[in-house]
Amino acid sequence: MLTQDKLLEMYYKMVLIRAFEDRVHELFVQGRIPGFVHLYAGEEAVAVGVTSHLRKGDYITSTHRGHGHCIAMGVDIKGMMAELFGRKSGTCRGKGGSMHIADFEVGMLGANGIVGAGGPLAVGAAFAAKYRGSGDVVVCFAGDGAQNQGAVLESLNAAAIWKLPLIFVVEDNQYAISLRSLSSTKLQPRISTARSVAERAVAFGIPSVTVDGMDVLAVYEAAKAAVERARAGEGPSLLDCKTYRYYGHFEGDPMVYRSVEEVEEWKKRDPIKLFRERLVRGGVVEEVLDDIRRKASLEVEEAVRFAEESPYPEPSEAYTDVFTDPYY
Repeated sequence: MLTQDKLLEMYYKMVLIRAFEDRVHELFVQGRIPGFVHLYAGEEAVAVGVTSHLRKGDYITSTHRGHGHCIAMGVDIKGMMAELFGRKSGTCRGKGGSMHIADFEVGMLGANGIVGAGGPLAVGAAFAAKYRGSGDVVVCFAGDGAQNQGAVLESLNAAAIWKLPLIFVVEDNQYAISLRSLSSTKLQPRISTARSVAERAVAFGIPSVTVDGMDVLAVYEAAKAAVERARAGEGPSLLDCKTYRYYGHFEGDPMVYRSVEEVEEWKKRDPIKLFRERLVRGGVVEEVLDDIRRKASLEVEEAVRFAEESPYPEPSEAYTDVFTDPYY
């Protein structure tokens, strides 16, 4: 049974993710953020619904669209914003940028610019947890497009064989960049013949379920069963979360592959709106929720100021914090 405090914490994380991403969108348009940015707005229910079960000692691996995962795991948004600005006070000292934010202290093993590359990392972390007998679990977030990557399929196979405490969470946002994942048109063939991502996991003997990724409580319940299974030593699970990204694949994406009407139709089931309505029906006063939204917005503005006031790394630091093979 979720307490009201837990529900409000989940709501806060969701609105903080949205406020952060909407502000990053504005900053990128203004030319104040360098590099590529992939925004998570619309998918908040997945990150928050899953990570709400995690504890200290658990880990996640992320994707190129990783800001939501970071915030849900508790990565400091001031450090995140400074990282996007390329400043020394950034989470990775301004050297990772949007697609490579990591914070091992809170269990965030890193966003990743390589599609599907989080799978092998998650397998390694989950193997370590099983070897130590710690009872910790690992969550591997990946998109629907990543499910055709060999590394992901190999990760599913290894996790199943070794019965690792690993949950694969597929953020099925309908598109692999600009191609539809599991539906097709005359101009756009589907990228897989499977009827769903969950169907594919069956081949590996991995329990899987398809979840409404716009409903944070539905995700929470599905993740609860998967996390309990992992902690009990019963092996991996896969959650196929049907969700939708509101912005383009990347900032600057013209989005000619989908219609305005399609986007607006998905926004009618906005995950924050749906959750807010349920909280109000459950007796939460709307002013409380409004205060949470204002708090999130103020924190994001503080993060922007912190980033802009932070110095850039010194040129002499170019080769520090960089790991490489000494025999290369």
